[in-house]
Amino acid sequence: NLEHSEKLMRERSIKSNRRHKFVDCLSAEDVNIAELRKIAWAGIPQDLRPMAWQLLLGYIPLATPQRTATLQRKRQEYLSLVEVAFARDRQGLDQQIWHQIEIDVPRTRPGVRLWMHAATQRSLERILYVWAIRHPASGYVQGINDLATPFFQVFLSAYIDADPENFDPGLLPPSVLNAVEADTFWCLSRLLDGIQDNYIFAQPGIQRSVRRMEELVKRIDAPLAAHLASQNVEFMQFAFRWMNCLLMREISVRNTIRMWDTYLVRPDAFSQFHLYVCSAFLVKWSEKLQQMDFQGIIMFLQSLPTQSWGDAEIEMLLSEAFVLNSIWQNAQSHFN
Repeated sequence: NLEHSEKLMRERSIKSNRRHKFVDCLSAEDVNIAELRKIAWAGIPQDLRPMAWQLLLGYIPLATPQRTATLQRKRQEYLSLVEVAFARDRQGLDQQIWHQIEIDVPRTRPGVRLWMHAATQRSLERILYVWAIRHPASGYVQGINDLATPFFQVFLSAYIDADPENFDPGLLPPSVLNAVEADTFWCLSRLLDGIQDNYIFAQPGIQRSVRRMEELVKRIDAPLAAHLASQNVEFMQFAFRWMNCLLMREISVRNTIRMWDTYLVRPDAFSQFHLYVCSAFLVKWSEKLQQMDFQGIIMFLQSLPTQSWGDAEIEMLLSEAFVLNSIWQNAQSHFN
């Protein structure tokens, strides 16, 4: 018992020290982005996350005095984009894009109450539609709906005391909901700018990442790669979704949010580091998978037992991926 309480005290003290570091960093008149990246790698305290994410994405300026004006301008700009896009109501919309969005929005994050509420679904429709018409090279692609959800939840948490996953945003004043929606739109746009190759015609970015992942797994776990090949399991059959939705269908939004604390620290994380995370994720199940046949493998990989995962499991996955990345990133030839 004494050992347990000492461990708890140690953990609390580490947490409180980390928190002080964040508060010092974020309350500076001019935020030191290198310092923020360094401390954010190991996770961001929940109440400081909205501001930290917006700084890491370059959505708000590092200089405190300019922030309020920038946010007002960006939020107003988004509202104007919505107004123009929906000026002629539904008749004026690109029907093909709108139809796909209408199908996908109700399927987003099934079982999480936040995403069942009408207010959340209308916000998501507007975010996705405005993004799609501003990016004609890709338009709307399934999977982008998932990528908006962590931003919405994190930014919503800044305005409420309740758990965002059980909250109805329809209860918020319209100005607050508009702010959450606009901030989500701009941050999603910044994220997608770095991985747009994943969503243009034929999705070459994803094809490339899946091929590189397969090459890597052959080197780090040859018996698993050989077993998958012997069962005629192609990486594209499961890893396409892992790349397209950034593993969001495999883990909870809370897990994803913790993962993104680390991803947002590295400009290339969503395009490069993610494939190391996916490789570490696959190898985690290696022993089980090697006992299964084709059908068993596909079914297992479509509903992985991650329901009870917390920060510890995600942090272990990230550190395994970090090791792989450090060892293999310069051995580029093995990816060609």
